[in-house]
Amino acid sequence: MREALFYRKEDTNQRCLLCPHSCLIKPNERGKCRVRANLDGKLNTLVFGESDSEKLYFHVDPIEKKPLYHFYPGSYSLSFGTPGCNLFCQNCQNWNLSQATPSDISEYFLKPEKIVDLAIQNNCKSISYTYSEPTIFYEYVMETSKIAKEKGIKNVWVTNGFINPKPLKEALPFIDAMNIDLKSFSDEFYNEICGGRLSPILETIKTASKETHIEITNLLIPTLNDSNEDIEKLVDFVSNLSDEIPLHFSAYRPMYKMEIPPTPTETIYNAKAIAEKKLKYVYLGNIPTNNDTLCPNCKNIIIKRNNKLKINLENGKCSFCKTKISIKYTY
Repeated sequence: MREALFYRKEDTNQRCLLCPHSCLIKPNERGKCRVRANLDGKLNTLVFGESDSEKLYFHVDPIEKKPLYHFYPGSYSLSFGTPGCNLFCQNCQNWNLSQATPSDISEYFLKPEKIVDLAIQNNCKSISYTYSEPTIFYEYVMETSKIAKEKGIKNVWVTNGFINPKPLKEALPFIDAMNIDLKSFSDEFYNEICGGRLSPILETIKTASKETHIEITNLLIPTLNDSNEDIEKLVDFVSNLSDEIPLHFSAYRPMYKMEIPPTPTETIYNAKAIAEKKLKYVYLGNIPTNNDTLCPNCKNIIIKRNNKLKINLENGKCSFCKTKISIKYTY
């Protein structure tokens, strides 16, 4: 536990300013995320790593699992998260972690220095702050990120984007890539299904797109956000920022509190067809498919992902037609 960033005192209460909930937290109580508590006259974060235990919630993942397809393809990322989240999605696939409190599950954390050491030991190009929401373990992320940057390790946020502008601005110099989950283009969806709001997420995407590498994920849930109109609104927003931002459509399956039947495959392919009218790079998740990256100009394969990875890029350009491709890579 340590004192949190981004709050102000209001008598004996503490106003958290980290995310748009702006929780007013009474003494000995916690905010909506369940990990920021008003204790001893200060706002404290309960998920800052102080233990040397090896039992942190971490895993070595291909960067494509984040999903990031245009950020050091074929590399590995040390992924970890902590309990808690500032959204409450009814279909959360990591609900046992994101909807937990530090007292609900065994609390095994690592010091930031140890996280970076683990990344180096496991030949990871990056560290991904994921599984729950990096915003709610902001202090832990920031200290780890600064050490990682000094050691040449990249930092990746897999995020819902529900963060206030000031903490985002202070974090961005240490963020090398973000996958931002744009769950719907409906404020009603965010309010009823996630317990949040759409507009702060759109502002996060706009800001981040100017400062770092971003990719967008949209989970298509039948009857809730999978109509042509829903998809077109989301695609229009992304394409207006840049037609080079990769967009990932993922198939939903019943999880946590949601029992709607799984997304039909044809819905996913319909979304891809709509998006490819305005975006150069559209990928599909949670279904068997070919997610090779094609050159938007000559349509040759520039990143072959099925079976053995093969990259047809030379100095950031397509090896076939020399079109510049927006992919960060080291090969």
